[in-house]
Amino acid sequence: MPAEDQAAPQRGDVPSPGGRSRPTMQDVAAHAGVALKTVSRVVNGEPGVTPAMAERVRAAIDQLGFRRNDGARILRKGQTASIGLIMEDIGDPFYSALSRAIEDVARVHGHLLFTGSSDEDPARERELALAFCARRVDGLIVIPASDDHTYLLPEIAAGLATVFVDRPPRLIEADTVLSSNIDGARAGVAHLIRGGHRRIGYIGDAPRIYTSMLRHRGYREAMAQAGLRVDDSWVAMAAPSLGSVRLALRRMLARPAPVTALFCGNNRVSVAALRELRALAQAGEPGGVAFVGFDDFELADLLYPGVTVVAQDVARLGQGAAQLLFRRLAGDRGPAERIEVATQLIQRGSGEIPPG
Repeated sequence: MPAEDQAAPQRGDVPSPGGRSRPTMQDVAAHAGVALKTVSRVVNGEPGVTPAMAERVRAAIDQLGFRRNDGARILRKGQTASIGLIMEDIGDPFYSALSRAIEDVARVHGHLLFTGSSDEDPARERELALAFCARRVDGLIVIPASDDHTYLLPEIAAGLATVFVDRPPRLIEADTVLSSNIDGARAGVAHLIRGGHRRIGYIGDAPRIYTSMLRHRGYREAMAQAGLRVDDSWVAMAAPSLGSVRLALRRMLARPAPVTALFCGNNRVSVAALRELRALAQAGEPGGVAFVGFDDFELADLLYPGVTVVAQDVARLGQGAAQLLFRRLAGDRGPAERIEVATQLIQRGSGEIPPG
């Protein structure tokens, strides 16, 4: 006879969902006519319960409005069933997609995801990380802004699982999941070179940012491999804004030898550059260039021409980081891993415009 069919507690006075007292597991067991251990197994997702019996328990849980006592679970298991994610800006489509991919994995593992935006501020990153630790999250996933992550060493030594994504940690060894930034940028620029372009501009984010530095390097490597020089006036690296992009484009498009193609280092730079190129075209000024951007973005395929991009696999980045974190939480004590996720060149038309 299955364990769940053995003697069950007798029915007693069961509190109604709208009553003052909060239903307990014992109440659920009495209402469903099963053993207390059976309810515990269903609530905690453990094996050993037949589907029919599990359905009876879940029906009783719904009828009574029972909620698991996570405080007791924390004391028993030493875990809070929560993880923290620190990113640059949740409003950026790249980071919101990354967050969703991580949240989907966390949900499968029965964990909640808490998020915070660092705004590229090292002090804010540290504040968020230590605040999550004070709330006893089981693990952290960090898109780093800081140049020194040694402040996390005491937390990691105390058992905090930590994974870095999009950029590596500084001054500590930890699991890291990255995109192939150099290869992706090199492929995007090489695509423009194959199309006949020789004067190719690059607009990237601030040079202190790890991904910006690598994508700039990929641009220069592609130009060097093709035997092409890079004029200083063709390169601009700064925090993206319409003003900074406007100045960079006007310099790059100045006569007598304007660039004929443009490679942009992330989605925000791409959007700003496309807005400015459109404004130049509407004003009747020179601005018709081939265009490739690093990062895909919403509606890029609906513009005319469609925007050619080097797309990151954001879902794989997020899923890879979260799966690695939960492996560590499950007891994996192997050496720190570094995973690199390939990018993909997506041709839509803007990168295929020939030199004018």
